[in-house]
Amino acid sequence: MGEVFAGRYELIDPIGRGGVGAVWRAWDQRRRRYVAAKVLQQSDAHTLLRFVREQALRIDHPHVLAPASWAADDDKVLFTMDLVSGGSLAHVIGDYGPLPPRFVCTLLDQLLSGLAAVHAEGVVHRDIKPANILMEVTGTGRPHLRLSDFGISMRKGEPRLTETNFVVGTPGYFAPEQLMGAEPDFPADLFAVGLVGLFLLQGQKPDADALVEYFQAWGTPGAPEGVPEPLWQVLAGLLQPDPEARFRTATGARKALTSAVEMLPEVTSEEEPVEVFDQIGPLPPGYGPEGPAPLPPVPPTSPSETGSFHLAPPPQPPAAPRQLSVPRQPPPHRPAPQPAPALSQPPTQPEGVAADAATATAHVRGAYQQPPQPYALQPYQAPAHPQPATPPATAVPAKRPGPPRAVAIPVLLVALTCLAVGFWALTQL
Repeated sequence: MGEVFAGRYELIDPIGRGGVGAVWRAWDQRRRRYVAAKVLQQSDAHTLLRFVREQALRIDHPHVLAPASWAADDDKVLFTMDLVSGGSLAHVIGDYGPLPPRFVCTLLDQLLSGLAAVHAEGVVHRDIKPANILMEVTGTGRPHLRLSDFGISMRKGEPRLTETNFVVGTPGYFAPEQLMGAEPDFPADLFAVGLVGLFLLQGQKPDADALVEYFQAWGTPGAPEGVPEPLWQVLAGLLQPDPEARFRTATGARKALTSAVEMLPEVTSEEEPVEVFDQIGPLPPGYGPEGPAPLPPVPPTSPSETGSFHLAPPPQPPAAPRQLSVPRQPPPHRPAPQPAPALSQPPTQPEGVAADAATATAHVRGAYQQPPQPYALQPYQAPAHPQPATPPATAVPAKRPGPPRAVAIPVLLVALTCLAVGFWALTQL
């Protein structure tokens, strides 16, 4: 985003430069539209006075580009006007060279119309030239020009900001009386309009000094090459060196131009159409036809019931590794002892051997006759884990001591005195 001037105008990119300031494309945040902003670069008293004069000019006309508003921020000042994107007549001549006569008549008619509105306000422009005549973007349609740059204009009767012998304006577009130090007047602007007309028809800047000398020595010359005779008669009436022989008003010159157009040849299909296209260029990134691109929305945070905002939960410590429990295998099954089969008839043995055998047999039978003890499965007992140590009991904080005696006794005496005085006052009622 660009710099915001005076909290309203957002300067985007420079589109031109003049003698006392730079012209920026800006976004008017209040009116929501693009404007041209002329920022003053110098801050001396002379320049500021010219700035005040220019920004105070308010002329509402379709062919006049006058200041619309102004603003100041610290030591900088600017004024704004409509944004005109088609360049100037100098750009058109640079693209196409000499222009068709009927196209030139349309431009001169609009220029004289705007100049008539300026003169009706009592203002002398004093700097009419192709670079100060801007063009709207109209493509190959009917052109639309606007007279701009009133930096050195002045109202008739206002005090001059320059010395009497000092000429203000653009060399090559001065009227002869301006070079002689005469007071600015409307016919001087009309002389400059005639020079602009020759510039459009010939595609190059005319030699005003040589033209004036020829007029003074030989009178009105014949029509130059490429200039139709009816149109030349109008231009010659604008270029007379004597202001008394010149057209006195822009309205009178415009009427003569209307009559001359009727005698011009019709436009042929062989003539190349003149296209007025955008000379400023596209908007920089971040800007669109409707203004600066909106920033991505930030999700709102809802407050809790107490008015505070929810905070993200603290990070959890990593969980301890899980211990897998191995199931305890039961002890193997032991089959119960089977009783020995009974002997049908003991074998015949000798007496000694028989007695020993009888004793042994009886012992064995006694052992087998005892009932077997069943196997009892004992429950699994987990190993004892050490119990965590019990934290020591928190010590009860000691009772806060009272004030020292040196403070407590005087305070107590004062309180007792106040109490006694109060009782005494009650007894006096």
